[in-house]
Amino acid sequence: MDKPVIDLGHILNVIKKRKRLFYITTLIAIIFGVIVAFSMPLGFTSTVKLAPESGRSGLGGELNSLASLVGVNLGSGNKTNDAFYPIMYPDICASNDFVIPLWNMHVSTADHSLTTTLYDYLAHHQKSTWWFKGLYWLTHLFSKEDEAEQGGPSSDPSTNVDPFHLNKEQDHVAGAIKNMIKCAIDKKTDVISITVTAQDPLVAATVADSVQHALQAFITDYRTTKARQDLEYMEKLFDEARTEYEQARLRYTSYADSNNELILESYKAKQDDLENDMQLRYNIYSQMAQRLELAKAKVQEETPAFSVIQSATVPLKKSKPKRSIIVLAMMILSFIGTLLWAMVKDHPADEAKSSAKEEESGAAENVSPELQEEEVAGQDGV
Repeated sequence: MDKPVIDLGHILNVIKKRKRLFYITTLIAIIFGVIVAFSMPLGFTSTVKLAPESGRSGLGGELNSLASLVGVNLGSGNKTNDAFYPIMYPDICASNDFVIPLWNMHVSTADHSLTTTLYDYLAHHQKSTWWFKGLYWLTHLFSKEDEAEQGGPSSDPSTNVDPFHLNKEQDHVAGAIKNMIKCAIDKKTDVISITVTAQDPLVAATVADSVQHALQAFITDYRTTKARQDLEYMEKLFDEARTEYEQARLRYTSYADSNNELILESYKAKQDDLENDMQLRYNIYSQMAQRLELAKAKVQEETPAFSVIQSATVPLKKSKPKRSIIVLAMMILSFIGTLLWAMVKDHPADEAKSSAKEEESGAAENVSPELQEEEVAGQDGV
């Protein structure tokens, strides 16, 4: 099967033949592109870069040495059971569990004309394009949903919020936050890049800084959950051991004071039993105190460290829309569409048919009058 061949000569001929049409469509595309570009709201981007810790610190080995003194084995200090790898951080930033706590953060615009919560800013103070407003109006025109049945929109998301079942406005705001936050991971260096795009530069920088701290707190909370649970359990055992030791000591001292001058062996045996029980409780109490200190150190060991490579700053230039690119794209699409239409209209087969028809009509017109009279006479004779 022969491959289609692009005839550049034919394309140039079509462009020359329809150049007026190309001028008109290009001008219309430029005007339409300018309208679209200037109708889109501005966007400002603020970027934060973090470098998480690459591995365990030397504290694990010190903890193992200290734990061995009390007969406790903490395992290898280089082993990690972390289920949140850096490649999963973008999924964390795109989850409702991460986004919803950001609703109550306070943001201010660069001109200080508005100070409100992020939820209220995204729900009621966003600019939109005219075609989006038209689509939104049509959607609500034919929508039969009753907001009152859904709980209605709330400007204060801290009340009546169910992450399992968000209403229409809350779901819209959650989606808006997910769209404005982008988290990317450099697989070679594990550097976390958090970019936030908003219609106001100060809002973008504020949200980027808050997302940075929220992500650090989220990862820290996860990484230290097991260690903090162990710490709470050790604190409970320590309090019980201390209470039992104090009670045993009180029993021993009370019995020894009340029977100080007695020389009977039965009293001495009971006193020895109380003393041994007190000593046993003290040994347990001492071990629990050591393990409690190890549990506190374990929490500190499990706490991840993040190095801020680039902190959030207020952007001075807009990041979108790229108006020149939009106008150029409109021009290119217009040119391609016009070219395809012109090539279909001026297809070589169609041109051949039209030229054949023109030749036939021209030949008919060039027949001499004598031949036409002879043909008419012949038809009469017949």
